[in-house]
Amino acid sequence: MVKENMQDKANKAMPIDHIDIVIVMVGTTHPGNIGAAARVMHNMCFSNLVLVEPQCPVGEIAYARSSGAHDILDQRRTVNSLQEAIADCHLVAGLTARHRSLPWPEMNPQQISQEIISKGVGSRAALVFGREHSGLSNDELALCNYMVSIPTNPDFSSLNVASAIQVMCYEIYQNLSNSKSANVDEGEPSATAHDIEGYMSHLQQVLETTEFLDPENPGLLMQRLRRLYQRVELSKTEVNILRGILSSVQKYQS
Repeated sequence: MVKENMQDKANKAMPIDHIDIVIVMVGTTHPGNIGAAARVMHNMCFSNLVLVEPQCPVGEIAYARSSGAHDILDQRRTVNSLQEAIADCHLVAGLTARHRSLPWPEMNPQQISQEIISKGVGSRAALVFGREHSGLSNDELALCNYMVSIPTNPDFSSLNVASAIQVMCYEIYQNLSNSKSANVDEGEPSATAHDIEGYMSHLQQVLETTEFLDPENPGLLMQRLRRLYQRVELSKTEVNILRGILSSVQKYQS
């Protein structure tokens, strides 16, 4: 008999149709945290782990801390940037305990889990967890649709990264258990993070060419525009329309 792979087991264990969720760990410095994350992912039937520029080897310590969740570590993906990790994701949530100077759309764990489930089978979501000592940078958080904070003691708000992953995976698992099967949306497919990044780069290029944006003194303009478009949740067709408008401006100027 052919041995079942971990994904098949996870699909059977999931209380409803499998939702594609990626756990992204950015700049992790301790291999034990990677192993512990794999363990809690396996507990909650998640299997897709992506490491962004890990600052430690994934070796004996990580495997020991995974307590048998070796398949997740074996199948992990390692990339050089957060953009690469989330390129094919339709919804990206960044976990942070710090408030930022530029407000970002914010949800709590229950709200983001419901938002992920509402996207339905066929979409891909990413939960992004930052470095142990400093979390996510402002530029990394700007790549996310939502900022998510786990309610904690306000005088001691820092969670171990594996503990934060445990909370989020549990919350999603519980919501899946209590939800009816999600269906694929028959409407227009959502834009991926890669689509949005392409549009934002195109938009910045046009704004600089038309001198609406001063590259020497950009201020927060692009961050505010990025926040606007993240909040709207564009479809692929809408991104194509917007880029077509930008191309027509460039053609008119030439």
